[in-house]
Amino acid sequence: MMKINQPYIPMRTIMTPGPVEVDPRVLRAMGTPILGQFDPAFTNIMNEVMEMLKQVFKTKNRWAFPVDGTSRAGIEAVLASLIEKGDKVLIPIYGRFGHLLTEISERYGAEIHTLECPWGEVFEPKMIIEEIKKIRPKIVAIVHGETSTGCMQPLEEIGKACRELDTLLVVDAVASLGGTNVDVDGWFLDAVIGGTQKCLSAPSGMAPITYNERVEKVILSRKKVERGIATDKDLHTFAHRSIISNYFDLSQLQDYWSERRLNHHTEATSMIYALHEGLRLILEEGLEERFTRHKLHEQALANGIEAMGLKLFGNRQSKIPTVTCVTVPDGVDADIVRQQLLQEFGIEIAGSFGPLQGKIWRIGTMGHSCRKENVLFVLAGLEAVLIRQGVNVNRGEAVQAALDVYSKYAMTV
Repeated sequence: MMKINQPYIPMRTIMTPGPVEVDPRVLRAMGTPILGQFDPAFTNIMNEVMEMLKQVFKTKNRWAFPVDGTSRAGIEAVLASLIEKGDKVLIPIYGRFGHLLTEISERYGAEIHTLECPWGEVFEPKMIIEEIKKIRPKIVAIVHGETSTGCMQPLEEIGKACRELDTLLVVDAVASLGGTNVDVDGWFLDAVIGGTQKCLSAPSGMAPITYNERVEKVILSRKKVERGIATDKDLHTFAHRSIISNYFDLSQLQDYWSERRLNHHTEATSMIYALHEGLRLILEEGLEERFTRHKLHEQALANGIEAMGLKLFGNRQSKIPTVTCVTVPDGVDADIVRQQLLQEFGIEIAGSFGPLQGKIWRIGTMGHSCRKENVLFVLAGLEAVLIRQGVNVNRGEAVQAALDVYSKYAMTV
């Protein structure tokens, strides 16, 4: 019989747009004993998770809970539970994950309408609002923070318009939740999806979501037909409204997370522990303080990149605080630089997708990875590797520029 050795897990400094380094306190929480999913001690933890999620999402919605699975599972659960065949769905695309929203919506039979702008830019809200008025979609699905380009789409005007026009606004906030402001109620967002593996500093495997009464009304209208309790009037109004997916059926998931605890699946106990501790740490730090920390390290990193002589990709005015995109210098193999960073320094940064593949590096400053020592280390490591590649950089300037940012901040607090 072949002997299988214990796997070797190297130490890494993870500076990608996800996954990020997991907070050690979250890892410790995951090592606590397993409880049964209906044990009162565990259901109390579930209740606390829901209440903390409401605070992080900045909402008074009744429903805020995680879907088991990666961030994509949360996105699919929301879209699968809302979209009926032939529904109009408008998707403004300004990066890779707008295309993902399109693909998922197509699979559930939506009539897709898209808007596109160049990668590295975001939309003027008025452009999207005019399209909503023209198309009158049931749903607008949009990415808040697009990690493929490092850009962040303003949502407040769009949210108000969707509410006035009776359109549901579904938002992918996977890269922004817990790292920058996501004001669900203040921006009139109907359903929002996050992810544990980014600014929440937990492993990948859960997708926190929240949705309001407007969304719940659609979900319950379809549930009514499925369970055979609809009246003739209901059947006329809600014809063919069955939810295709069982696993991603929010009507069943909300029953599971309600006081009724109707069994839907076996909950991922250790991941609930992880999410609970990650949320607790966010609220212990304070939302505004956490947002300020992410902005500080973003500024230190961006200033260091520019001081090195490199260029940031995209418009800095529309940049998301949790991802910094760097233009690869001419003649440099982007993947070789990433490989050397990993091999020589144990630092991982990311490439990109589609038209930006090989043209930019993406450096994440998210959650527990968003720390001074990580920013200084990635700047020093990137400079050293570029010098080895024969790139003419401003030697020693990057770390000094970042330290200047930290010094100025220290003098103001």
